[in-house]
Amino acid sequence: MDFTTLFLSHGSPMMVLEDTPTRRFLMDLGRTMPRPRAVICVSAHWQTADPVLGFAAWPDKINDIYGFPPELYQLDYAPPGAPDVAAWAADRLGATCRRDPGAGIDHSIWSVMSLIWPEADVPVVPLSVQPQAGAAHHYFLGRRLAPLVADGILVIGSGAATHNLGDYFRRKVAEAVEPEVAEFTSWLAETAERGDVAALLDYRARAPHAEHNHPTEEHLLPLFTALGAAAHGEARRLHHDVDSGILAMDAYGFR
Repeated sequence: MDFTTLFLSHGSPMMVLEDTPTRRFLMDLGRTMPRPRAVICVSAHWQTADPVLGFAAWPDKINDIYGFPPELYQLDYAPPGAPDVAAWAADRLGATCRRDPGAGIDHSIWSVMSLIWPEADVPVVPLSVQPQAGAAHHYFLGRRLAPLVADGILVIGSGAATHNLGDYFRRKVAEAVEPEVAEFTSWLAETAERGDVAALLDYRARAPHAEHNHPTEEHLLPLFTALGAAAHGEARRLHHDVDSGILAMDAYGFR
């Protein structure tokens, strides 16, 4: 596949155990894409006031999940870190970027990486999001990381194309896709694929039902870092599925 960065929707961690369209997509992705030198993974679940990069040589798996089967907590997924890549990224991100030698990998990282690279042999550097900073801030973080992408580092944003958990837990059954979800994800795909970066960065004002689908922004913000880090800002939706009619599991490749 011809892309330089990715945005992946991670959804429920049960995706690791259950046969779903998104699980199959991620497993196929690992078999078809070139193996990167390392991954910088932007986690929707690591939220900080300023950017933070993980510098651990062997980051711990964080079980930041509750009420799931024991198999998920017992999952042994332990890829190496890449402190050299983290140092390069920190230099690019500037003085406000903090370096955390003890940062682990939370479920937004291990749930997708364990399906793409089950052998845990691709080094990973976690990167936090700043929920109050907005789309443009995360896009320009990506722009600063673009030289690393040109040198074989893959930037992955792990979040969700839609993330209204209130609606999700109220339904919790497989139903038709909610119209607000369908309209928002169609707008997101069409806008990304025509390369309208200005509209994407202003999605809160321009996209239909933006606040309904993202009551808080942290799960879409990783998309903007992946977009910013891409060489040309061109996008293609690689996968589309909706969990219980509410949580869109879309994936994007950027080049």
